Amino acid sequence: MALLAQDSAVPCALVALTVFRAPAWACLICFTSYKERTRICQIFAGIQGPELEKCQEAFSSAFADLADIEINYDERSHLHDAFTQMTHSLQEIAAAQGSFNIAFPDAAEKMRKVIMKLKGAQACVPPCGFQDVARRFLCYGCYSKACNFPLDCPGERRGLEGEETDLTVTRGQQAKFSCTVNFQLPKEEITYSWKFAGGGLRTQDQSYFRDIPRAQGYLARIRPVQPTHSGTFSCSILHDQRPVARLYFFLNVTSAPPRGEIELQVSFRKVLRWAPKETETLEPWRPSLGELLARPEALTPGNQCLLAALAAVASASATLMVWVFFRWYFKGN
Repeated sequence: MALLAQDSAVPCALVALTVFRAPAWACLICFTSYKERTRICQIFAGIQGPELEKCQEAFSSAFADLADIEINYDERSHLHDAFTQMTHSLQEIAAAQGSFNIAFPDAAEKMRKVIMKLKGAQACVPPCGFQDVARRFLCYGCYSKACNFPLDCPGERRGLEGEETDLTVTRGQQAKFSCTVNFQLPKEEITYSWKFAGGGLRTQDQSYFRDIPRAQGYLARIRPVQPTHSGTFSCSILHDQRPVARLYFFLNVTSAPPRGEIELQVSFRKVLRWAPKETETLEPWRPSLGELLARPEALTPGNQCLLAALAAVASASATLMVWVFFRWYFKGN
């Protein structure tokens, strides 16, 4: 193991954990190589002898408090750089004839402060998805751990939690699906892939789905909706072409109501919306004789008799006036 390079620090850590069976070495083994640790103790205590063994035991004991450390997975490189700087500093102290009984506890305390400043991993948000922001690295075992959730996200069916989100739309209307999750997604390299299983099929079996190439965003809209759109829509959220979550939407298309019913509903809505203006006043209708004669519905039998009587009176009055005039004229002559 003394010939192992620094670049193989994490793979060597798995071997070292098995050989030494010492969890107290956990973080130290994950980010330093066996060769580096041995070299430091050889500078402090010599190539071999009992002092070398005491140095190695002191090295292990000093980092006992860093056994079960969990960090944000993205912070591994920062912690690796800190351990690299620590090994260089210890080599300089050892070359200056310093004491490892003092140097190792001081180095462990500095590393503990560095770890406390690292960004912590976010909590897992149920119930689904590969949540990369919640992924963490465990020094005990030198491995990463992600949220143990399924890739497929449950939907809402009839108001209850189910396998798909149900949506009922009338033919000719609009259907809209939103491919969103309740946990934080990476800020870059996020893509969306939409698929469809038609024929009114409700399924999550990917073998029944076909790609919808024109749907690429998180929001999908169908208008006007036709009976052929009845079925299950699937949306996959991808990060760098790796699946993060998958959602399902079942679309149920219903027939539109009869045309006569629609027209009646429209008329009824117009009646409900109508209201007279505040300044509007209603006045009685007083038609002229011309307006009365121009309206056929106004010439009732009673009105016709009234007109005939008025015509007879007018004719008699004209005859009487002519007779009185001629009598006066001839009597004067």
